[in-house]
Parts: sequence; C-alpha cells; structure tokens
Amino acid sequence: MTAQKQQAARDLLVFYGEAGVDAVLGETPVDRLAAAEPRAPQADAFDPPAAPARKSAMHDSAPAQRAAPAAPLPPEEAVMAAREAARKAESLEELRAILERFEGCALRATAKRLVFADGNPKARVMFVGEAPGREEDIEGRPFVGRSGKLLDLMLAAIGLDRSKVYIANIVPWRPPGNRDPSLHETAICLPFIQRQIELVNPDILICLGKPSMATLLGVSEGIRKMRGRWLVYKAGDREIPAMPTFHPAYLLRSPLEKRLAWRDFLSVKKVLAR
Repeated sequence: MTAQKQQAARDLLVFYGEAGVDAVLGETPVDRLAAAEPRAPQADAFDPPAAPARKSAMHDSAPAQRAAPAAPLPPEEAVMAAREAARKAESLEELRAILERFEGCALRATAKRLVFADGNPKARVMFVGEAPGREEDIEGRPFVGRSGKLLDLMLAAIGLDRSKVYIANIVPWRPPGNRDPSLHETAICLPFIQRQIELVNPDILICLGKPSMATLLGVSEGIRKMRGRWLVYKAGDREIPAMPTFHPAYLLRSPLEKRLAWRDFLSVKKVLAR
C-alpha cells in the first residue's frame, strides 16, 4: 500500500470514529435479515413419547405475549416533566442526580454517559455550548476533544483556566453520530441548563456558537453579526451580562475567524477586571 493510500485509510478511520462508529463486525457482509429455516429438535432416546396435540382454536390463534416497550412521553409532557424535575434541584449535585435519573429525553438511551459540566462551580464566568461530542461522551466532561483544547488555549491567553471558569452544554447527552440536537431535544433539556445557570450564578455568561445563543438569549441573527456584543440573560430576578462568540469547533474549520474571537475574549478580560 502506498503512503497516499495509507493516509487515506487513516483519514477514513478518523471520519468513522467522529461519526460514532466504534466497533467492526466483520470484513465480509452478512445478510442478518435472511431468515434461516428452523430445525426441528431431535428427540432424546430417553424422552417419553410426546402426547398427541390437542386442537384448540384459542391456543392456535393466540400469538405469544410480549411486553410492550415503554412509549416515549409526548413532546409537551416531556418538556413539562423536565421543568418540574429541574425546579426541584437545590444544588448542582441534586441537579446532576436528577439528570442521571431523567428518562424524558431519548438521547439518554443512546449516549454512553451524562456530560454534566466541568470547571469551578463558583467561577465568575460560565461557558455554555450546544451538545457533547464523541470524546466528551467517552470521558463524561464537556470540551475535551480538539475544540476543548483550543478553548483551553483561548482561556490561557486571557489568564484563565478550567479552575477559574465553569463549562456546560445545553444538551448533556451526545446525539448519535454527532448530529445536531433536534428542537424537541433542546426544548426538553433547556430547563436543566437554565437551572444550572441559576445555581452557578455567574457574573458573566458566554454562549459558544449560534445554537447556544439562540436558545439562551433568544437571538435569531447570525453568530458573526452578534458575536462580541454584550446582551442580557435573565436568570430569575437577576440579569447576567451575556456575550455570544464563535464555538471552538467552528474556529478549527475557519482559523481566520480566530482574530475576532480574540477580540471577544479580550472584552471578557476587560469586564472581569472591573
């Protein structure tokens, strides 16, 4: 195999990994839907002869009873259940325990683990992204992949690190294949991140990316137009200064935009210094 083909194979494996493929079943395709002919069980020599079958219309026609899977909650009921559950949390520990038990969001069944938060819960700055990715799903912490490493560098550039900030996502479970969360999934998880912000009670809230900005700040304009602007997030009876900026994953795809993100982080540093 040439060096070019080897590199192409490595790139393909990386793509599969980021898409959520984590197991190889075999090198040759197998049609697992093809039904094999059932084989009649062989009678043992010591078994007594079988009794003649009795004809019963009831037994012949009744199919085997199977337990029906639990039906998911309707969208409105799932959102109401999330609001009620989030409202009961009096601390971050209680909120995490509630999320561990919450079954109203289907993402809980496909994700490996809950990705609750990282950093200092008493920090003055809180960052909120959209949803965890593959690395976050494995480790159970937000922003630990390539975008997380870039975020760490951006924090270090203004004298911060994870011991001085608090990081979370709107959706705490990884969507399958790193797809975007649906509007329904986001609506279910929204009460939990809102309660999380209330419990952390930061001085500054930073929305990483357009989905976070649109969900928490209700802004429909593009992130490039709104980034760097100081807005207001209402947490109960308190108004928290909030600013949207680019998501680190976007900066990895568009490195020229790092200059604008640098201005945003300098603005955060200036506000913290006041």
